[in-house]
Amino acid sequence: MSLNEKLDRVIARRQELSDLLAKGGSNDHQEFARLSREFSELNAVSESILSLRKAEKEIGELEVLISDPDSDEEMRALAEEEKAEISKQIPDLEEQIKVALLPKDEADSKNSMLEVRAGTGGDEAALFAAELFRMYNRYAEKQGWKFEIMEINETGIGGFKEAIASISGNNVFSRLKFESGTHRVQRVPETESGGRIHTSAATVAVLPEAEDVDVNIEDKDIRVDVFRASGPGGQSVNTTDSAVRITHLPTGIIATCQDEKSQHKNRAKALKVLRARVYDAERMAKDAERAAQRKSQVGTGDRSERIRTYNFPQGRVTDHRINLTLYKLEQIMQGEGLDEVIDQLVAEDQASRLAEMD
Repeated sequence: MSLNEKLDRVIARRQELSDLLAKGGSNDHQEFARLSREFSELNAVSESILSLRKAEKEIGELEVLISDPDSDEEMRALAEEEKAEISKQIPDLEEQIKVALLPKDEADSKNSMLEVRAGTGGDEAALFAAELFRMYNRYAEKQGWKFEIMEINETGIGGFKEAIASISGNNVFSRLKFESGTHRVQRVPETESGGRIHTSAATVAVLPEAEDVDVNIEDKDIRVDVFRASGPGGQSVNTTDSAVRITHLPTGIIATCQDEKSQHKNRAKALKVLRARVYDAERMAKDAERAAQRKSQVGTGDRSERIRTYNFPQGRVTDHRINLTLYKLEQIMQGEGLDEVIDQLVAEDQASRLAEMD
């Protein structure tokens, strides 16, 4: 199908949706909401298509005037000037349309589950994991997102073996999905008397948060174990069996929560985490082709892939997937400079997918 045919279909579908919505759409509220979202998405790209076609039509009319032997020289000069101005707009309009027509990741608009774990490097890795977790917390605050801690497993010296949070807001997953992978830190640990630079790592997983309609987890498919909470943060509740571990029997996926004093609250949080993990596993299994495409873009989504290095002595952050180096380590760790990295990852992903369209 040619690009023009695709554009015709977009315009026709927008008109179809407009007519449906004008009649009251559907008695099904969910269906009406879905149609409204689709119309909203198509509306912006339709305006760009109409602007492009208007520009192309005007250029055609100007070319007729320019080639008309009866046109006087001054008129032809003005027409040439106007044609040059309009022609400048066309590449931008075409780019806007192509980006808008790129296949959407159905999870882009979803909230996310953020999981940060200490990797190789002992105590230093756990301290770095805690700093990364706080970096995403600050970033979420600056975006106006809600950051809810689901589970933290501390080391006792300020580090985190594992930390999980639910992040909700506008287009959370589309902004954070490229953060999944291994984050490496290079610095001199406070405990290092010789002043030698150590390298350690933490892994980050960003999962789209699943709703009931995304993944169906039945009671018969889970096993719930309760036990006494322990470790930092658990002292005040470890006299009762308030901690909860839920196992999804078909997949073997497990989620645990012991942060709350209430077993009921821990169960609700653990189930939320479990649902996201099961949904993510299903998406990865179904989207093998998509994963292969991502490998040629900015990342595979593989949790073991080294994606970024934070070099503290040099104040440098390097994203290895797009060869981006910024000497803004402090701003990035404060959540302020992270947008600059994410913007370039999103732009690179779009550019790679646009290249595949051509």
